Amino acid sequence: MQKKIELVKVNTGIYFVTVPDAKLRILCGCPADTVKHLKKRGLIDVVEKDGFRYETGPNAILLSDVLLQNGYISNLAEFPLLQMLYLQGMLIPNHPGNTGDKPLLMGHKTQIKGQMEYFYRGNYGLISKEEMLETGISEEQAEELMRIKLKFAFGKIKTSDTLIGQLPIENEPVEIKGGVFIKRKDINIYEISYEDQYVVVDLNLKAKEYYDPPYYLSFYKLNREYFSIIHTGEGDAWDVNRPCMASLIMFQGKIYLVDAGPDLLTSLNALGISINEVAGIFNTHAHDDHFAGLISFVRSDHKIKYYSSPLVRSSVAKKLCALMSLGEESFYKFFDVHDLEIDTWNNIEGLDVMPVLSPHPVETNIFYFRTFWENGYRSYGHLADVASFRVLEDNIFKNTEEKIYDDALAKIKRDYLIPTDLKKIDVGGGLIHGEAKDFAQDPTEKIFLAHISRPLNSDEKQIGSNAPFGAVEPLVETQQSFLRVFAHDHLRFYFPEIPEYDINFLLNCPIVSMNAGDTLFRRGMRFTHVYLLLTGAVEIVPEIGMENSLSAGSLVGFYIDDQDLAAKITCRASCHIWALQIPAEMYLSLVRKHDMVEKFNKLEKTVTQLSATWLLSENISLPVYIKIANSISEKSFLKGESIPIEDSQTHIYILTKGQCALLTEAGGVIENLKKGDFLGSENVFPYALPKRTFEVFFLEDTEVFAVPVDIFVNIPIVYWKMLSTAQKRHATLE
Repeated sequence: MQKKIELVKVNTGIYFVTVPDAKLRILCGCPADTVKHLKKRGLIDVVEKDGFRYETGPNAILLSDVLLQNGYISNLAEFPLLQMLYLQGMLIPNHPGNTGDKPLLMGHKTQIKGQMEYFYRGNYGLISKEEMLETGISEEQAEELMRIKLKFAFGKIKTSDTLIGQLPIENEPVEIKGGVFIKRKDINIYEISYEDQYVVVDLNLKAKEYYDPPYYLSFYKLNREYFSIIHTGEGDAWDVNRPCMASLIMFQGKIYLVDAGPDLLTSLNALGISINEVAGIFNTHAHDDHFAGLISFVRSDHKIKYYSSPLVRSSVAKKLCALMSLGEESFYKFFDVHDLEIDTWNNIEGLDVMPVLSPHPVETNIFYFRTFWENGYRSYGHLADVASFRVLEDNIFKNTEEKIYDDALAKIKRDYLIPTDLKKIDVGGGLIHGEAKDFAQDPTEKIFLAHISRPLNSDEKQIGSNAPFGAVEPLVETQQSFLRVFAHDHLRFYFPEIPEYDINFLLNCPIVSMNAGDTLFRRGMRFTHVYLLLTGAVEIVPEIGMENSLSAGSLVGFYIDDQDLAAKITCRASCHIWALQIPAEMYLSLVRKHDMVEKFNKLEKTVTQLSATWLLSENISLPVYIKIANSISEKSFLKGESIPIEDSQTHIYILTKGQCALLTEAGGVIENLKKGDFLGSENVFPYALPKRTFEVFFLEDTEVFAVPVDIFVNIPIVYWKMLSTAQKRHATLE
């Protein structure tokens, strides 16, 4: 029998369905870097026809019904859609790939709506002079920026529905095209049929299953330097072998990121850095290859500092919140936002940072970084998504006779050519990227060329070089141990009341390095050491229950039993780590000396219960667990008792014993909850969800931890899990 419909598994959570007779090619699932996965599998190829050289690929996308799975974003359709529109030619006039059909988005209406708005913001950023004025710039500057934006947009800002088709899928089968039908069988499970044949696509991730990156990165061991640049990405959105253009800045031992592309957590783990270690991110603009990794910060246990100009921050906030179907105010729930003044050196805890506007389809700023040392400044320039001088002269500033435009063009060129000790430049070419030849006379001593998916050519090699992932460029070498400083601060948190000489007693222990995969201790074996984790993360593997991880700042072995030195869990390094290695008996002698045994035993019981819950099982450092534990009050409810979930809910309840049912106002069951589940978040998001009446009915005698709402809403990963759970519970009422 002739095969009329074919299903190929591309990678975890990604499938490709083809129906040749209907000229239909469906990408099912589109997490980060999906285009790169398709290219690696040969499902996107390069062909030549009618004098055009262009790519093949999908012409429709089936979205996941849920945006987040196992902590990862499932729907990032921006670059798959751009690949269809431009690299396949579906939008280009007189192109053989332009058949008159639009790329098609299919799936749940909520996900389609969010992706359309997110794509719109990814295309244009801020869409009006009024939105620009809200960031505090002058009317004259807003008018000039809108003029530049319209030049890149060929004179008109188009809504997403003029470029992309939409097919909402409800409960009944619907026709895609040419006799091909699709129906939802269950959440994230779809049947696609053509004539007498069909395939079933399951987009659900299994427990402990994650979206894979398209490339493999080795593990690296980084020293904490005074001022250095680490290369973390030189590719572009189409490079199948390298992360997208990005850098890591280490200043006085702290970690700062310049942009956050797809698969950010993979890059950080390879470098031995946990997400909770990142002190801040400097963001150039809102295209996915510089933006998609921001979702990773939603998975941290504290608000990480976000730095950019007000224009870029506003553009990024609107896109991120569109993607997540949230109000713009949610951006400030996930990040500690710090606006930077354009064309001015802003002081960030001793590091000078100057953002400079760069002409681009969306609001973009390049960054210069410097610090004073010896007889002058040591500096770095990060020039992501710059436009070439050719494009600026022949397009953006063409036919502009006023002197103001000549001055603006001259300023842009001066800004690009500011001399530094080290500079990374976008040389991707085309309409919206730079060219190496523009920097041929740049006096910068060391230039790196990036944002490409090809080797450098001979002319480019005369101007700059390329850098491998993980390469370190020291600008100011350190003469001190920042790890010892970190260790002191962490120990002072755990032992706030003991004298300084006892802190120094522990600080005299050695700082050791461990390789990725090394075991710190095994379940059932005798503890020999306690480890204060200074960098990276470790994996906690209990005998039963939920696996967990602890990040930098955690005291691994904090709960050593005063009477039993046998480990109850296995602990492994997830990446290269540095840790203060404290002999177990030495640690216990200090705990006994200061009468902390009872206090630590109580904390152990509470934290163990917290870490065994889904709500608190991911990327929570031990200090944050302890802060939560210290805020808890315990409550009990009798079988048959009921309580309302009110608009003014002040606490989240985590069940530690018993069962209950979450009910609608009319008494319908929304969800049955058991030990480890939580409730109370249903009405704490008035800007994202409508106020509704809920009731809790206790099926058994039940005990709960009551945690103040204010504690949880300031922990991004917990805030996000509470919100996504509340959304699901509200959805059952629609």
